Amino acid sequence: MRLTVLAAVISGCTMMPKYQQPLSPVAAAWPAGTAYPAPAAPGAAVAADIAWRDYFADERLKKLIALTLANNRDLRVSALNIDKARAQYRIERAAQLPSVAAGASQSAERTADNMSAGGQGGVNRQYGVNLGVAAWEVDLFGRVRSLSEAALQTYLGTEEARASVQMSLVAEVANAYLTLMADQERLLLARQTLASQQRSLELSESRVKAGAAAGLDLYQARTTVETARADAAAYTAQVAQGQNALTLLAGAAVAAELLPDAGLADVTALTAVSAGLPSDLLYRRPDVLAAERTLHASNANIGAARAAFFPRITLTGQAGTASSSLSGLFDGGSGVWSFAPSISLPIFDGGANRANLEVVKVNRDIGVAQYEKTIQTAFREVADALAQRGTVDECLNAQRQLVEASDKSYRIYEARYKNGADTFQNALIAQRALYAAQQGLISLRLAEQTSRVTLYKVLGGGWRAGDGVAVATQGQAGASR
Repeated sequence: MRLTVLAAVISGCTMMPKYQQPLSPVAAAWPAGTAYPAPAAPGAAVAADIAWRDYFADERLKKLIALTLANNRDLRVSALNIDKARAQYRIERAAQLPSVAAGASQSAERTADNMSAGGQGGVNRQYGVNLGVAAWEVDLFGRVRSLSEAALQTYLGTEEARASVQMSLVAEVANAYLTLMADQERLLLARQTLASQQRSLELSESRVKAGAAAGLDLYQARTTVETARADAAAYTAQVAQGQNALTLLAGAAVAAELLPDAGLADVTALTAVSAGLPSDLLYRRPDVLAAERTLHASNANIGAARAAFFPRITLTGQAGTASSSLSGLFDGGSGVWSFAPSISLPIFDGGANRANLEVVKVNRDIGVAQYEKTIQTAFREVADALAQRGTVDECLNAQRQLVEASDKSYRIYEARYKNGADTFQNALIAQRALYAAQQGLISLRLAEQTSRVTLYKVLGGGWRAGDGVAVATQGQAGASR
């Protein structure tokens, strides 16, 4: 009965303070106003519950994301950090149990002739086999268990960190894919503009030769041709750099069939997801969960620091057999044992224990501030993404109207110049305005597509599906605990 009570005390006592989740440092609702979209309809899908395979519709992009999750080195490092933290947790957890070791020894000693009775020296031999426990700490005040708990929370935090890396990586690949599509469209537009400018140059040359236009028109036309040629070369480089960026993200060669076609297109299956409430971020975003795991670890370290003020009891013992001859090692009467308990009570340490306790308490306060900052950053990211989603459609519609008006204006000025009713300067200005409007339209279409990806990411989407490592390892930790 006494042993049962002692075991219960040893297994249950810790000096960790009771964990209290900090109050949320952000508003209870998302910002509202003309810049923000209307709330999603009831029953709308929550981003964190949508697997990336279901959110993205473009098959090439889905294959590219899968390739990235299998080969990206940043994600691989995150997975290895999980293995490292898991092993560290097992080390700390193993300290709660006695370490039992078996040993065998043999010693031989010769006594000098002039130091032995009768003047005849000899050789003394001793053989031994033992099984023992060395310096096992009886964890009465929970110091070892507190360190084990801190290691467990650190391990679980690395899992959340890996999920955060995966979430960001999925969005980064999607945005790089979209950017490459936009650059390809810009390159196509630059080439089309170059061809149009070359036709204008040919027209100017013929009009100057016929005496129907001044030489200035010819030089202006050549200027626009060279400008368009420079743009085409620049966008050719950007397309190549975009492909290189995808290769780096993927961590492997990207096959040509996985590269996007020229021209922006919808890559998401859903145009809207529910933002939910700000409190959802507390349990749906892995970076917030990782910050909270750090808080739990800091809390556990306080328990270990407090236990350092109390006595530490260690047990060392062994039992075995010993004999002066190898053949008699297991004969009757050869048994030996030793038992050496020790207790250490801190009396004077120059204030080291008190300072160490202060350090871990400050670390906890730092963790609280970092946790709150993580939530505030997440709130700001979602608010910004909502503001972009709430205004991008209006910007896009206005830009389409601008392109249409600029195109009509250019065609009118071009026709007037061909008929000799206007100067080439006006036609040139109209053409430049059209080109700028078309480039702006591509940029806004890119912004509209990336805003969907960004909102999906900041709401915690993009990590629940894929290889399942984060979910599986957390389950293993819970089982091992």
